[in-house]
Parts: sequence; structure tokens; C-alpha cells
Amino acid sequence: MSIYQNVLVCVTKQKTCERLIKAASKLKAENGNLRVLHVAKNSWNILDNSRESEALDYLFKVSKEHNADMTMLRADNISKTIADFAKNNGIDLVVLGQSNNEQENKFYKRLCTLLKDEISVEVIS
Repeated sequence: MSIYQNVLVCVTKQKTCERLIKAASKLKAENGNLRVLHVAKNSWNILDNSRESEALDYLFKVSKEHNADMTMLRADNISKTIADFAKNNGIDLVVLGQSNNEQENKFYKRLCTLLKDEISVEVIS
């Protein structure tokens, strides 16, 4: 298992993403940085959905427990936004959750293409 200096965890609006934050915290160097990112599409209204906003609040607290900053962004092109964020913040590992959803697998491939082997991507099951 490799150890990384700057790790970015991508989370959705589900409390189960806590496992991604915990796993990513083990992949960063002792003095490394952990960042958590949630990108919502511009058309999504997360604040009107109490369960989703509660989940994001929970993930914010979990992030703090692992000394990670959590950022929320809005964009229509989520994979490009994540890639740009990673490149602009010196990230050397992006952590994603595993999915059996074909659309999400296409997302993974798009993200890897955008990162052009400059930044590692690890999928956590």
C-alpha cells in the first residue's frame, strides 16, 4: 500500500461515505493532507432535502475528526470539477467509492482520462 502526501476523498450525499474518509486517512502520510470533496450538480437542491443535508453535515463532522477539510462545490461537469480541484490543490491520490452502476463506472473512466496518469485514483469497496 502506497502512502500519499495529499489525498482527496470524493463523497456523495450519503452517510456511508464515512468509510471512504476513514480508508483515505490511512493512505496519507503522517504529515500529509486529507481533503474531502462533494460536488453537486447545479440543478440539485440539497438544502431542501433534510436527509441529504443531514448526511453532508455528518460527513463534515467525520472529516473534522480525521483532520480533513471538506469542500462543497456546484458544477454541471462533476468529473472535470474533481480533476481541476485535484490538479489545483496538489493532490496525488483521489479516492472514490466503488459502484456497480454503469453510469458511475463511466464517470470513473472519464475522471482517469482527465487526470492523465498524473494523479492516482483508488476505488474503495
